[in-house]
Amino acid sequence: MQIQQDFLRSWQELNQLAQKGELKPLRNRRFRAEAWSQDQSSLLSAHVWQLYADTLEKMAYAVTDSPQVQSRLAFAAMQWAEALSPANYLFTNPDALQTAVQTQGQSLIQGLQNFFHDAQRGRMQQTDESKFAVGENLAVTPGAVVYENELLQLIQYQPQQSSVYETPLFIVPPNINKYYILDLQQENSFVRYALEQGMQVYLISWRNPLPNDDDGILDATWGDYLEHGILQSMQVAQDISGAAKLNALGFCVGGTMLASALSLAKARGENSVQSMTLLTSMLDFHDVGIMRVFVDEASALLREWMLSGSKIMLASDLATTFSFLRPSELVWNYVTSNYLKGETPPAFDILYWNADSTNLGGAFYTWYFRNTYLENNLKVPGKVKVDNIPIDFSQLSLPTYMYASIDDHIVPWRTAYASTALLPGADRFVLGASGHIAGVINPPAQNRRHYWAYDTAETAVFPGMADDWLAAAPKHDGSWWGDWVQWLVSHAGKKKTAPKTLGNKNYPVIEDAPGRYVKVRAVA
Repeated sequence: MQIQQDFLRSWQELNQLAQKGELKPLRNRRFRAEAWSQDQSSLLSAHVWQLYADTLEKMAYAVTDSPQVQSRLAFAAMQWAEALSPANYLFTNPDALQTAVQTQGQSLIQGLQNFFHDAQRGRMQQTDESKFAVGENLAVTPGAVVYENELLQLIQYQPQQSSVYETPLFIVPPNINKYYILDLQQENSFVRYALEQGMQVYLISWRNPLPNDDDGILDATWGDYLEHGILQSMQVAQDISGAAKLNALGFCVGGTMLASALSLAKARGENSVQSMTLLTSMLDFHDVGIMRVFVDEASALLREWMLSGSKIMLASDLATTFSFLRPSELVWNYVTSNYLKGETPPAFDILYWNADSTNLGGAFYTWYFRNTYLENNLKVPGKVKVDNIPIDFSQLSLPTYMYASIDDHIVPWRTAYASTALLPGADRFVLGASGHIAGVINPPAQNRRHYWAYDTAETAVFPGMADDWLAAAPKHDGSWWGDWVQWLVSHAGKKKTAPKTLGNKNYPVIEDAPGRYVKVRAVA
């Protein structure tokens, strides 16, 4: 009742301000165009919508004490409110109407064409995709595929320095998206940066499974990805480089997979990794942030039943889910610009990569969802076994560098921080600005953003609560990449002359990077 009374009082105040012409522009960026401020009635509709959206959120948290139910109600309320925004509709959007008048209707014609093109491709275009092509202006760092199987291709990159560190860097990207988020363009390629610092780099390019694949990839299990994916590729990298050990890095789900694979190897008495880096990765899934609204037993059972037949989790389903986590930015914003105003979205390499999503085998997806998001089994020593060998993160004593992004909605930074309590070798945690992708892809040359990290002598100090760590952590300007390289060099061994050729007699070059696998597009 109090919320309702507050709504009515605020609604009356807004009407009075509108009658006096005293309404101020909203901070919401979808209403920042001058056309909204020039028309008090339109500005009033925007303010009333914002009031309505805020009220729905308050009610979602007032009707129950259950955090799980509160989250789901708030999520549903957000979706409803975002869909009703006056910015989404031509006759309630003064900016779109003004554009139509100024272009003599051409913006509406172009918007209609944009809509039909998106309908044909089965997804909304978020960037000008005509400006990018994998292997032409994305994923162009020189290298070669030196090994492949039904799960992956392994890329060895051409050294960028005459001398290199003897311990190679082995990278495990997520298999939920394609690897080239780490090798976009020359100026923002994480791979190229590592090469320029004198690292030898090997990287997994996961295969994108298709519905008609019949070679077993759709039935590949979590254990298959660890054994025949990560651990097998590590052996290849060691064979080619001649190195006794590798420095391993995992990004997002790739980090979860990497830590699991190394735990499996450790239990078998294998010790081929010198250090581990985890970028925006979860090992303890106790708090998965906004993703919790999709996590319950019923959802798991439904997916298990559906995927037992189709055997594939389509990229379109995953992409839609991730987009509606932030519908204002990733859905309705493009409805307004692409369709109502007839604009072509600007070229942005990260959004192109985001649209180039991947399918997942049903066996992998259902196991992963249940054992991580739903039951949080991986963090319990020995609860998960592969070929009857237990996964136990507490046995991983190798030095570990962990990075998280403070505004990450996919991997909440406090959840990433929880890995410090699971890994005995954890010796550095760094928190960067921005979100899941933009926080990671932050090259030093751009001198953007900032990060929090203790001085080197204090890196092993990890308070139990993540907020306690942040409260005392010094803030540094610029990119965290330099901090990571400084740490990595201490585990990279001596310098040696860079190899002049790629591959070796056991693993000859198969094809030039980026390889065939990364160019396979998902079926909508």
